[in-house]
Amino acid sequence: DRKPRAMSGGQRQRVALGRALLRNPKVMLLDEPLSNLDAKLRAAMRSEIAKLHEELKTTFIYVTHDQIEAMTLGTRVVVMKLGRIMQMDTPKNLYDYPENLFVAGFIGTPQMNFFDATLSREKEVVSVHFIGTESVVKVPRSTLRKVQPQYYDGTTPVIVGLRGEHISLDPEKVAQSKTLIDVKISHFEELGNETYIYGDLNMDGSGFEDSNTRIIIKGTSNYGLVKGQITKAAFDFTKVHMFDKTTENSINPRVPSMNLVDATIENGVMSFGGLSFELPNAIQLANGEYEVTINFLILNDNYLRLFQLLLLL
Repeated sequence: DRKPRAMSGGQRQRVALGRALLRNPKVMLLDEPLSNLDAKLRAAMRSEIAKLHEELKTTFIYVTHDQIEAMTLGTRVVVMKLGRIMQMDTPKNLYDYPENLFVAGFIGTPQMNFFDATLSREKEVVSVHFIGTESVVKVPRSTLRKVQPQYYDGTTPVIVGLRGEHISLDPEKVAQSKTLIDVKISHFEELGNETYIYGDLNMDGSGFEDSNTRIIIKGTSNYGLVKGQITKAAFDFTKVHMFDKTTENSINPRVPSMNLVDATIENGVMSFGGLSFELPNAIQLANGEYEVTINFLILNDNYLRLFQLLLLL
């Protein structure tokens, strides 16, 4: 019983959504439909839109700056920057396998931690040197098996990305971890069921300013820590993301374009991972152990088993 001018912005937005639905459209175009709603009503409307999508079986093209809306409502999400598509995938894959630095930083709360680093390798151990700090972490090469050999020279800068939930200050996890880094605690944000713990890998850093040594850890409490305290943090390198410093593209993607494997050659037969095959006559190599780079893009049907194997390595 009210005119549109007597309604609030949120009420007008909901009426507009209902009016569009009454036309039974083949495609629904929604441009930030929940932007004028308060937090509680926005959550309720997210559920309502998800229910309508399921009932109507209609394609919804939904534009939003709110990553929670994108992750909870989208079946396929297109992340864009300055009009260019950065990545298109399912919400789960965007979170677990970001293809570049922008997507990694855009998806997830709190934002993924990014640290400048260099990598150096000695046999089966990779040393991760965090630039601007005295921290060096040694991890098995198998953990970083997707990273290409040119990044192991100890000088090429890379960006190490790790989400707050994959870093722990829990005393039990710290005691069990083999990848520990010193962190200077700066402050806390108590959010009820979880706590954001801010700090710095640089002992002279403040932990307040955005820098390549600042760290945000998602925990269940403050673990009895106090501001200014230096403590050990456990980094889960099985969840690490790495990016080229220049291109900002991932250097350990979900499926790499090539992979490095250890192989043995004996009398013209190459063996690795339980597979053996004869080398072409044009390739003459002495018996011994080798590192072989295999490019997935040139594999043909004869090497299908090889391709399947490398996906599992």
